[in-house]
Amino acid sequence: MARQLRIEYAGAFYHITSRGNERKDIFKSEQDFKKFLTYLETATQRYGAVIHVYCLMSNHYHLLLETPMGNLSQIMRHINGAYTTYFNTRRQRAGHLFQGRYKAILVDADEYAGELSRYIHLNPVRAGIVSKPEQYLWSSYQYYVGKKIPKWLIADFILNYFGGKTTIAQKRYSEFVNALVDKEYDSPLKDTVASTILGGIDFINEIKDKYLSGKETDRNLPALTELTKASIKEIIGEVEGIFKGDEALSKKASIYLCHKYSGRTLKEIGDHFNIGESSVSQTSRRFNIVLDKDKKLRRKMKYICSRLMLCNV
Repeated sequence: MARQLRIEYAGAFYHITSRGNERKDIFKSEQDFKKFLTYLETATQRYGAVIHVYCLMSNHYHLLLETPMGNLSQIMRHINGAYTTYFNTRRQRAGHLFQGRYKAILVDADEYAGELSRYIHLNPVRAGIVSKPEQYLWSSYQYYVGKKIPKWLIADFILNYFGGKTTIAQKRYSEFVNALVDKEYDSPLKDTVASTILGGIDFINEIKDKYLSGKETDRNLPALTELTKASIKEIIGEVEGIFKGDEALSKKASIYLCHKYSGRTLKEIGDHFNIGESSVSQTSRRFNIVLDKDKKLRRKMKYICSRLMLCNV
């Protein structure tokens, strides 16, 4: 059975979501919402969790959470476990409250924290519960735009991008969030790689190098297998950066590396480049012949492979 890949280290940021079992409500009363917030607070006190953003919906919740001690699993056991015990006791029920394990996406905070905070704070608006984010009681948005911030919630990290802990920063943040009210927009989570990491290629490569290097692939951990390969998009991006101005060579080099390292089928690669499966094989074979004879080209390809955390050409 497939499992989620967990990457834990000190100082990591995560976008956390957890849904009710069978998508049923996990918050049925005002007391439920308030009780869950007490478990967020105790997670900061007991386990050093840093809660930057939250939004509690009827059947799921979102968190932007930081782990200075690298103990995400411990933090989440406390939050979901304690709340499940409370919920079951209060309603004289037994069994799972949440649908499987929580989903945790490792985030490049400098790149995505602001966008994720907006995405999380707009959840009630997208769901049609309220027309403006400040009207919703069970998210951290109210504290970002003027209400006194509880000690356990850290708004400074994101507000610093808007001018610091000032009324001007709060106004700028409000404008930033409300700019997308009543507008369709892409979720920042669409850029997540292997359902596990949200960040640019440098961030992804750093994580792979520090925390995934040497790990054996496991068919029960498809995300690990995917992360130890390079995606077609990643390969093309790196190749185009090196072979600027030479589209023909760039395409051949991309096809060669995709064939060799992406783990995709000939059909998948061919579909991406609008060529047939046999053309993928032929292009890769011919490029390899040129590569053997051209030292300068080989050096460029080795550099690309090092950027992609691949084996040497």
